[in-house]
Amino acid sequence: MAKRKSLQQDDCPVARAVDLVGDRWSMLIVRDALDGIRRFGDFQRNLGVARNILSDRLSLLVEEGLLAIQPASDGSAYQEYVLTSKGESLFPAILALRQWGERHLFAAGEAHSVLLEKDSGKRVSVMQPRDHEGHILKPAQAMVKKIVRK
Repeated sequence: MAKRKSLQQDDCPVARAVDLVGDRWSMLIVRDALDGIRRFGDFQRNLGVARNILSDRLSLLVEEGLLAIQPASDGSAYQEYVLTSKGESLFPAILALRQWGERHLFAAGEAHSVLLEKDSGKRVSVMQPRDHEGHILKPAQAMVKKIVRK
């Protein structure tokens, strides 16, 4: 299989992000980690992914600083994968994909999972990009401008 070209030097942040976490297994691992899964076997059972693929994705997510390895919280000989702050900061991206999927990928009345606030039990509000005054921002109202970080 030919090796794909890395986009980690691309000047587009979307390209760099998709290059790192854009495959289905990486995103689903992050989703599961956000849901509290920490052990290799639990990820494997929940996702049904081949062990070699899971091992590869977990290693990449650790290498890139989205997950960290720590001793098992129950004192056993196992290790756990825990989200770092960099990994946790993917929560809005996962939420946006979830809400887009809820809107566009299920038929009316079709059962699916929903994300609820733990304290209230209410559904999490739909994410909407907003302008500097708090109004909902439409795609035509935004533009991309390349900048140089100092």
